[in-house]
Amino acid sequence: MLGWFALALLAGGVAMAGWLFALDRDARATWQAQVVPGQLSTAHSFLEDDCGACHTPVKGADDFKCVGCHAAEDALLQQQSTAFHASTRGCGRCHFEHRGIDATLRRMDHDSFARIALAEVEKSPSGADQAERTELLRWVDRHEWPARRAVDHAPMSARSLALNCHACHGTKDRHQGVFGTECSSCHTTTQWFVAQFQHPSMNSIACSQCHLAPPSHYMMHFAMVSVPVAAAGSGEVSGCCGPVTVEQCYRCHQPTSWNDIKGVGWYKHH
Repeated sequence: MLGWFALALLAGGVAMAGWLFALDRDARATWQAQVVPGQLSTAHSFLEDDCGACHTPVKGADDFKCVGCHAAEDALLQQQSTAFHASTRGCGRCHFEHRGIDATLRRMDHDSFARIALAEVEKSPSGADQAERTELLRWVDRHEWPARRAVDHAPMSARSLALNCHACHGTKDRHQGVFGTECSSCHTTTQWFVAQFQHPSMNSIACSQCHLAPPSHYMMHFAMVSVPVAAAGSGEVSGCCGPVTVEQCYRCHQPTSWNDIKGVGWYKHH
């Protein structure tokens, strides 16, 4: 009798263990889905089985571990558009992982960037950084986010309008500073092309108001090569009198292209 009772207990124990194992398997699958929410991107795929390379227990993704791998990327810190990484914190606020092998980590969201930057300013310490903080707050005050500007620049958000575009994009300024540093007065964060822009008439002679001559025009090259090629060395050229000056772009160039020279056509001078 006792033997049958022991066997019954054993069978019940095995059944209970199987049931618990099934529960544990489901629980483990659930926990695994929570711990590993998705595939890493191609850039970090080699760390797929090493969570500790990026995460710290309880804390989560750790900026110090990001810096441990990326601190030596001199090109990132030397370029004007990405130099801010030297002083920013919270890598995961812009660079999101576990979104799939084909996901990009470098999608720029100007609105999120503005929100993060302003949050950093508000909590920045006083003392040595006070002057820089004060100047930055002055910039924000001068570029308040009134609804009118936001409407004028849809799809550019009001928060993004507070960003100093020139601080990151100054080296890409094709206007060479002629139009100042208020990029958002013409451009948006979605595209540089200005749909409303209309070039002045091809008969306009005010080219130098918007266009700057290349450095070669301020050297001997201008008198020795540029002027003779365009035959603009005397008053015989239509439109003006006397030798051409650097500011008189219209006497040599046509609005189709800088290399389209009047009376010469397409000219490759180098």
